[in-house]
Amino acid sequence: MTLRKDANLALVAAGAAMLLVLPFVTTFNDLLTSWAMQLSVIAPFEAVAEVEARMAAGLLHLVGIHAAVAGGGYLLVDDFQGRQQQLYITWNCVGWQSLVLLGLSFLTGLRGRHPWEARFQVLAIGLLGTMLVNVLRITLVCLLAALAGRVPAIVFHDYGGTLLILAWLFGFWALAQRWLVPTTADEAGEEAE
Repeated sequence: MTLRKDANLALVAAGAAMLLVLPFVTTFNDLLTSWAMQLSVIAPFEAVAEVEARMAAGLLHLVGIHAAVAGGGYLLVDDFQGRQQQLYITWNCVGWQSLVLLGLSFLTGLRGRHPWEARFQVLAIGLLGTMLVNVLRITLVCLLAALAGRVPAIVFHDYGGTLLILAWLFGFWALAQRWLVPTTADEAGEEAE
């Protein structure tokens, strides 16, 4: 089996496992969030949450929705009736799960004899792209909160965000394997067998 297929299989397996246990993960993440807040161990993640909240507010302004960051990861979003909703971006919302999946995909997708330049490009594009997708995911949650209310936004946050990240990872690896880390001569020989 080629390294390309290994990377795709690893993503499929991780994605399937994530979707299978998603309801349990969502419940457990809520519990972890409350524990972490009580223990005050979330300061580094809160700093990331505030930066992502500011980026999401900027993107919301681009589509005509008033949003402001109130500090501490709180985002105030106006809906079209003029009501303001307060959304809290916790350490659990910053996308650490997507970075774990990206890291796992790096382990399988970058095996083999690829030049260091190509590896660096894959790492840089993967990290930056994943961060951008996480900001877009947060923006979509806020947009849904403004357009449809809290419940649809929470459902998308808990389930749709996972599907969005998986779609990004599959797309990223399809492009990376085509243009950044093409099949080596050794891998081509394995495919022929």
